[in-house]
Amino acid sequence: MSYQPTLGYAQEQDRQDPLRPYREQFYFPQHNGRDVLYFTGNSLGLQPVSARDALLQELEHWKTHGVEGHFRGEMPWLEYHKFLQPQTAHIAGAKEEEVVVMNTLTTNLHLMMVSFYRPTAGRYKIIMEAGAFPSDQYAVESQVRWHGYTPEQAIVEVAPVEGEECLRTEDIIAAIERHGRETALVMFGGVNYFTGQFFDLPAIVEAAHKADAYAGFDLAHAAGNVPLYLHDWNADFAVWCSYKYLNSGPGGPSGAFVHERHGNNPGLPRFAGWWGHDESERFLMRKGFRPIKGAAGWQLSNAQVFSFAVHKASLDIFQQASLPALRAKSEKLTGYLEFLIREINREKERFHIITPNDPQARGCQLSIYTHHDGKRLYNYLEENGVISDWREDNLHGGEVEPGQAGVIRVAPVPLYNSFQDVFEFARLLKDYGKK
Repeated sequence: MSYQPTLGYAQEQDRQDPLRPYREQFYFPQHNGRDVLYFTGNSLGLQPVSARDALLQELEHWKTHGVEGHFRGEMPWLEYHKFLQPQTAHIAGAKEEEVVVMNTLTTNLHLMMVSFYRPTAGRYKIIMEAGAFPSDQYAVESQVRWHGYTPEQAIVEVAPVEGEECLRTEDIIAAIERHGRETALVMFGGVNYFTGQFFDLPAIVEAAHKADAYAGFDLAHAAGNVPLYLHDWNADFAVWCSYKYLNSGPGGPSGAFVHERHGNNPGLPRFAGWWGHDESERFLMRKGFRPIKGAAGWQLSNAQVFSFAVHKASLDIFQQASLPALRAKSEKLTGYLEFLIREINREKERFHIITPNDPQARGCQLSIYTHHDGKRLYNYLEENGVISDWREDNLHGGEVEPGQAGVIRVAPVPLYNSFQDVFEFARLLKDYGKK
């Protein structure tokens, strides 16, 4: 790709961008009367303009019909999860029956591990990446303790080679092969929240299954960000949140994927609830759980309709924009940010990118590692209208002074960020680098 470090180039790219109109479908916070440079879609996506009407529509439905709203109208609440299935399958690369929206992320992770982490005396280990998001760490720790193991016994964390920030796929595969006979579950994030590395998920699935272990993923930083083909990759399960790249509001609902070979197995153990029970018998109130076929059989309770309505508003935008188009822009937009940072570093490396430079090994996030004064740089950006994200160093075992070393995570989201946004951000970095 032939980039140019000029404002005119950035503005021309925006004029040619077929996704440019989608920017107008989101609200931007303001700074000194202007839109902020918002680069934290990897933490909380912007509010879709359509979210308000979607929520008001369901409030009106409640006002008009009361409890009968479960059965009346174009989208009766009784079947509300079904109105999100086509778009969710689009995001996950799955069949509609393999996905469901329900609960929240860590709740769904626990529900999946109830079904897919069933340790025996010989197979009890979980393999995961070192430095996973704390929710994953805590969920896995509590699961192994629940089964009578200590984390030291049962959790294998795969760390980067000394001196490197990202994992090599061959090291992940080697760890699975080394512990394979004792491994019950391989559970990785899709994209690491700290480094922005997009793991080779199909290779991980293949290695896990070769070792007769299940393969599952937390796709919190992957869903809506990178292309997913969960059915074709043969993953056993996956979970994700909706408030990051999927723009569904703070605490938004979670998505879950269960491969059809498991979803059509009613004998697979699970924690059950009445919303996952056979719909034809749900209101007969009988004993004896009979799961709905597919991922919907893991539902516990009624849909959280108001948050689902906002989530649907965002999912509809993704369906219209299409993931291939979003991915194409994402690669170009993130590549432009990388190019501009490297231009700044020509004389001296002031800003160290720890995210892989291979577009296929990352999404739209670049993690800029700072060895010192990192929080000061973050504050400078914030004072100049940039909303980004600061994370303390987790690469060196807490051996550094807080506020010095860490990463500033920057995510140019293709749905609403522009090339000019990226250019202006880089100009601020360049000005700081001169200090």
